[in-house]
Amino acid sequence: MSKSVRCTVENRQRVRRAARALWETAPTAVVQTTPPVRSEHDAWTLDAVLRETEGVPSEVLRELALAGLTLQPTPAQNEHQHVVATA
Repeated sequence: MSKSVRCTVENRQRVRRAARALWETAPTAVVQTTPPVRSEHDAWTLDAVLRETEGVPSEVLRELALAGLTLQPTPAQNEHQHVVATA
């Protein structure tokens, strides 16, 4: 397995692990993962919408950090917080 394929597989696993963790730890409305070929960030991407929160809660930041993901800037939408992170 080439290094780039292995890196892609590892990044996919990290993003999916973080997505599962967000479902379990945060009030999420939607959590979605996107492969690099479909992501505007050209990387494995986690896209989540959090309910009933202002800003990004510390437990979400913790899960993203544990997965080694990079938080991307996104504006809040009404009463929901949009979170995008990349591997």
